[in-house]
Amino acid sequence: MTVIATPKYAIGQVVRHRIHPFRGVVFDIDPVFDNTDEWWNSIPEEHRPSKDQPFYHLFAENETSYYVAYVSEQNLLLDTSGDPIDHPEVGEMFGELRDQKYVPAGQFH
Repeated sequence: MTVIATPKYAIGQVVRHRIHPFRGVVFDIDPVFDNTDEWWNSIPEEHRPSKDQPFYHLFAENETSYYVAYVSEQNLLLDTSGDPIDHPEVGEMFGELRDQKYVPAGQFH
């Protein structure tokens, strides 16, 4: 029997990578790894996370660029800086930032 972990983070939450210097907004969650073998094999073996954990799609940014990242739960931490994410696609999917979480577009109450 396969046990599916409950995701620790939710859509709209602002997170940061545990090791690499980037942060982002969660816009989708896979309950377990759901990417290509090519992507998986591109990660150095000593850093490869377990496939049987939630993986997060992020609108990510670092000091020089914006991109979409796919990150395992074990490599994420909640970002408590309160700073907004400047990624240009955040505004297409989300509204305002409240308590380290973006409100999904259309849910402005």
